[in-house]
Amino acid sequence: MNLPNKITLSRVFLVPIFMIFVIPLPDWLLNGELLRFIHPQMLSINRFIVYYGNYIAAFIYIIAAITDGVDGYIARKRKEITRLGKFLDPIADKLLVTAALIVLLIRNDVTGWAAMIIIGREFIVTGLRLVAAGEGIVIAASKMGKLKTITQLIAVVASLLDNYPLSLFTSFRFDQVAMFIAVIITIYSGYDYYKKNINVISSNL
Repeated sequence: MNLPNKITLSRVFLVPIFMIFVIPLPDWLLNGELLRFIHPQMLSINRFIVYYGNYIAAFIYIIAAITDGVDGYIARKRKEITRLGKFLDPIADKLLVTAALIVLLIRNDVTGWAAMIIIGREFIVTGLRLVAAGEGIVIAASKMGKLKTITQLIAVVASLLDNYPLSLFTSFRFDQVAMFIAVIITIYSGYDYYKKNINVISSNL
């Protein structure tokens, strides 16, 4: 396995680690008889997650998002683009953003509509790419797609941190505005992919 694929795979492994730091241990586990012998330790873990988990999760999310650009750059520079990489890269991206949105939805930090639109767009574009791949066509990432990724990154991190450090100076809900912008860009980028590649679908009608 080459270096770009290892970086991509590491992004997949970061997803469950990310979720560990944003979802406290459930009550059924804390109060269950099976692990009662480590009950104090589990309470300590939960307190740590409550106080520091969001900051660690935001850091992990940023690192994972950065690797999205790094693996592609290295693969192109070294001419190490592989089928495995083409398979893993979009899966890693979708897992990361989906995990973040599910967590934020559970915590009521994002609306169901926003989560559905963003995740739905990812499914649609992935489906379009799969159809294109079957025709031997590679749909490259567009500028709008990259802008979508950046706006989603900002919105997710702002939501995870509950607007910190801006919250120290103002009550302005930057996270909500950022998520709204991310949703608009997500919708438009999905339309942009569809418009530019409609021939892939229409040729199969």
